[in-house]
Amino acid sequence: MRVALYILGGFGLLFVGAEVLVRGASRLAALMKIPPVVIGLTVVAFGTSAPELAVSVLSASRGASGIAVGNVVGSNIFNLLAILGLVAFIRPLAIHSRVVWRDMPIMVSVSGLAYILAWDGVVSSTEGLVLAAGLPLFVFFMRGAEPEVGEGSSFPIREGLPSVLVQIAIVVLGLVILVVGSRALVTGSTELAALLGFSELLIGLTLVAAGTSLPELATSLVAAYRKEEDIAVGNVVGSNVFNLLGVLGIAAMVSPLEVTEASLLLDFPVMLGAALLSLVFLASGSRVSRSEGAFLLISFVLYTSYLFLDASGAVLPSSNITWLAVALVVGLSWVIWSNRRV
Repeated sequence: MRVALYILGGFGLLFVGAEVLVRGASRLAALMKIPPVVIGLTVVAFGTSAPELAVSVLSASRGASGIAVGNVVGSNIFNLLAILGLVAFIRPLAIHSRVVWRDMPIMVSVSGLAYILAWDGVVSSTEGLVLAAGLPLFVFFMRGAEPEVGEGSSFPIREGLPSVLVQIAIVVLGLVILVVGSRALVTGSTELAALLGFSELLIGLTLVAAGTSLPELATSLVAAYRKEEDIAVGNVVGSNVFNLLGVLGIAAMVSPLEVTEASLLLDFPVMLGAALLSLVFLASGSRVSRSEGAFLLISFVLYTSYLFLDASGAVLPSSNITWLAVALVVGLSWVIWSNRRV
């Protein structure tokens, strides 16, 4: 009963917090004449990544490197394959070109850098400092994004509406609700996982990663529903950058993080591959179509299924990832064929 209350209560708080956050962020962007994509890439993205930061830093301080690393890598995979895929499947996304040609390459580059630093099996405190130092540079770079006419919020902003300070307070309130909700959900999920006897890495890659990424899911879904596509995608991109630079960096500074060989051979490549694939989809027309969203979702299901099959010792013989690679190639071929018909 306690676990169920944590999970259900967490879900409810996440969606309430997402609604409050998107409303406040959108109105704040309009009042301050800031492009919504910048708000999505910074305030919303960093705020919704707060649960990842709390979980990974706490895990690192307790020597649970599997949860700390798995949370970051798994959250990034969940953001791109599950969240971006689901949002695009529900509502095809037309994205501002700035996200495609500037912000997405940054995310891909940071993903590659994290993979390189982890290649020796550990992310040291010095390497963590290198990652963390990149976060203020990213924020400064985002501040250079020029406002553009016609990029305003879909929420009506009229004279006499609450001031900028009130909207900032609303954003903060939304973030607080999101953090509380995600914490309740992760607590319930973790207790449930412990009862089932899962490994630290598997818990980090799946339940904890999905749980801490639910703020991003809720926020992106609400933003897409309100036709704030730039906030929906900017939230995903910004969250992934923050996870790698801020969360992984700070957690490694607290305590060096061990990275398993299995994670280096599968999880990190999937994270980097998902980033590259998302960039390719967006670069094909500054949009993510419904068929491309379906492909991302299917990829997430296959990846997650493989993790649980591997944990249970039921992976297919010969090559552990051959079946997954074949399925992805077939799926990608279908996406290309489907888009050629449009």
